[in-house]
Amino acid sequence: MSAELIINSNAFETRVALVENGQVAELYIERSSDRGISGNIYNGRVVRVLPGMQAAFVDIGLDKAAFLYVSDVYQPLGELDQLLVSSGADDNGDNSAGESSGECSDEETDLNRAFNSIPIEDRLQEGQEILVQVAKEPLGSKGARITSHITLPGRNLVFMPTLDRVGVSRRIEDEEERKRLRDIMCEIKPPGRGFIVRTAAEGAEMEKLSSESDFVARLWETIQRRAENAPAPCLIYRELDITLRAVRDLFTKEVDKLVVDSGAEYRKILNFTETFMPSLGSEVELYEGEEPIFDAYGIEMEIQRALSKKIWLKSGGYIVIESTEALTAIDVNTGRYVGKRNLEETILKTNLEAVKEIAYQLRLRNLGGIIIIDFIDMEKEANREKVWNCLRAATYKDKSKSNILRMSDLGLIEMTRKRTKESIGHILCEPCFYCDGEGHLKSKQTVCYEILRELERQRADFYGRKVLVMTHPEVAAMFCDEERAALERVEERMHALISVKADPELHLESYDIAMLEVE
Repeated sequence: MSAELIINSNAFETRVALVENGQVAELYIERSSDRGISGNIYNGRVVRVLPGMQAAFVDIGLDKAAFLYVSDVYQPLGELDQLLVSSGADDNGDNSAGESSGECSDEETDLNRAFNSIPIEDRLQEGQEILVQVAKEPLGSKGARITSHITLPGRNLVFMPTLDRVGVSRRIEDEEERKRLRDIMCEIKPPGRGFIVRTAAEGAEMEKLSSESDFVARLWETIQRRAENAPAPCLIYRELDITLRAVRDLFTKEVDKLVVDSGAEYRKILNFTETFMPSLGSEVELYEGEEPIFDAYGIEMEIQRALSKKIWLKSGGYIVIESTEALTAIDVNTGRYVGKRNLEETILKTNLEAVKEIAYQLRLRNLGGIIIIDFIDMEKEANREKVWNCLRAATYKDKSKSNILRMSDLGLIEMTRKRTKESIGHILCEPCFYCDGEGHLKSKQTVCYEILRELERQRADFYGRKVLVMTHPEVAAMFCDEERAALERVEERMHALISVKADPELHLESYDIAMLEVE
């Protein structure tokens, strides 16, 4: 599989596209006026504790307070004993936070199991200062999701200063390599600290991992020193910008080259690769073509396609993607595709083709949360199973974790996809100021009838008078044509003279009715 990382950068916006086999697989956009905050570390102040929700709101200096759930509250081991004694908790609590692919110390496990039974009102108090990291960007009307379990990602490792364990990326499938990396990290990691070995570390030597381990450990010490003297709320550490994040997280051995169209960003990337990934520095290219880089690689066209509700399939079928605040609904249709043999075969082929496009669009658009897919009904259970397995396989490369339930008797597949930031549609679009995000307008005929009913309501006031109706030009045109007879009947009942005048400044659904003075 060929892959390229394309970066378009200018003063107001930076866009990063991961192109796999000539197709845009992932797209990231960051604007200078609205830089993301995911990964940032803040010294926050607890403003409200909610026992009924087992959560707290924390002021980190943003417009909206951030949300901290009870399981995301970290307590140093030295302070746990005192807290456990004061709260009366024992060691028989439920360990709801124990899921990990790594190892942790028995002492930490026992204390954490007990700590998990302590309610949030015994852990936090209003006005308390707390060091937190943004886990999820603010989404819609919701504030940022934060955690006090800090993680510091590097090129090969993710440092977890609050956990004593070692994990290895599940994408490293070779068991011998997994064991080798785990043994190295258990030997070199600082006591009481934890690491996750990233996919990029496959094949890395101990010296390289040890150097990066020391680097992130020193970075954590610097963050702690800053936090000790910083007032709350205050930004303590800012995550890398989108360019260097892309280099760190996406520029793997599977990527053939990185192409960037900014000289300044090119030099910045070279400095970064020289420090952390010298073997990949030769794969970085500066684009100097006259055509815009995203046009040259066909990415601009894919972005426009990613904003469309209807996506056509090669066979002639299509899918419709509708996003709401609660969930995303995807509908699969045969469209112009009529098949060759029988109906079941036609439906199965359309559904299988739709599966690949759906997995692609979810990743490209960064759609998350609850997703409901309405496939075309299939009679055979074996075909339903085939579609479900195909969807699972198609989402395997997706870095965002997903959970896919089996197809129901109604042909629906329910799934979830982890959401950490806004979708591409939310970043690039805004609700229509004309329909206020409804997606529909009242028809011109409906507006005509609303005006006629309003005239009837004010019949007593308008009886025998001259009346002026100001409305949108298209509605006015309908009164002069199809609905002329209806307007005349209202005039007769009111013994009034009704004039309709077009006002291009009016909204299609808006109108104004005024009574004219009799000369």
